[in-house]
Amino acid sequence: MTKDSSAHLDFELDLTFDETRRRAAVITALGTGWDPLAVMRGEEEAYDLLYSGLDGRQQEIYDMLVASGVLPRRGPGRAAD
Repeated sequence: MTKDSSAHLDFELDLTFDETRRRAAVITALGTGWDPLAVMRGEEEAYDLLYSGLDGRQQEIYDMLVASGVLPRRGPGRAAD
């Protein structure tokens, strides 16, 4: 290596193996009883319950938050970011 201060050293690190190992560990920790569709249905039910029964002012604030993108739009055709 030269004494030139403008010389750069390339450093690369492939995390593919570690990411694969991490994902496998997560799936193992979730176990065989994990049902992702049931979890998603449960989340939808929780949101439905959370936003049900709003009074007029609460509904107005909710609509404002949805319109400004703070809360996701609910209903068919919406997708996660």
